[in-house]
Amino acid sequence: MAEGEPVQVTRRRAAVLGHPVSHSLSPVLHRAAYAALGLDDRSYSADDVTEDALPAFLDGLDDTWAGLSLTMPLKQAVIELLDDVTPLALQVRAVNTVVLDGEGRHGSNTDVHGLVSALREGLLAVSVDRTGRAAPFAPPVVGSAAVLGAGATAASALAALRELGCIEPVVYGRSLVRTADLAEVAERLDVRPRFVLLDDAARRLPGHDVIVSTLPPHAADGLAAELAGPVEGLLLDVAYDPRPTALAAAWREAGGDTVDGERMLLHQAAEQVRLMTGRAAPLEAMDAALQEALLTR
Repeated sequence: MAEGEPVQVTRRRAAVLGHPVSHSLSPVLHRAAYAALGLDDRSYSADDVTEDALPAFLDGLDDTWAGLSLTMPLKQAVIELLDDVTPLALQVRAVNTVVLDGEGRHGSNTDVHGLVSALREGLLAVSVDRTGRAAPFAPPVVGSAAVLGAGATAASALAALRELGCIEPVVYGRSLVRTADLAEVAERLDVRPRFVLLDDAARRLPGHDVIVSTLPPHAADGLAAELAGPVEGLLLDVAYDPRPTALAAAWREAGGDTVDGERMLLHQAAEQVRLMTGRAAPLEAMDAALQEALLTR
């Protein structure tokens, strides 16, 4: 190396941040990707970081860091600490991915990608099951859709449904008073949701083509007990513990189709791997590692 020539830094470290974060499956997914890609010098850790400690943590990162995965509430807290944020992440007010390079901290949202990919998988599987053949060059278009819950993940669900062609979904919330933030997100996305109390969901859900439940684990158990068949449509419950969730099991029992919540987790992590490494994610290897990890939970 000639004198004065800039030193090339290899960025090898990444981590998932949250509080608590010990339950995260992100290390399983990212490490499996690195192994399959032959990136033996890469590492991925799980670091317990609170919202208050986030600024100091970011300031302490050196040039060996390639990226970060973030859980709530860090997805929102990090926005003001970044050099730039993608338009989509600003619209949904959630950054779950930070890419670090010599030019700064770059925020993006891969949750929407994860939801879109998981729903497309489910819709394609339904199409194949019903017709016996797939139409790979005709992306599925969603007509009527519902979102259960009105929190941060619901914002990503609205963006995902918009990408799939639905701009007038129904949002079922536990309290209409608490939908103001989601209504602001919808306005930025140019989506026009109708807000309905979750108490009415059991009666009305069978009328939707796609349902995305963003409720926390077990929060939909009461709704599951109220479901009565027959139902149609595809349900994606982003919760995946237990497997299946009570809602997913009840939906299948009533005749509906489901896509497992961990499919969103897989696809959002795959997009993170692409952003942090510049390489296409090895989806099959990541999926195999994920399934093995879920069996031991």
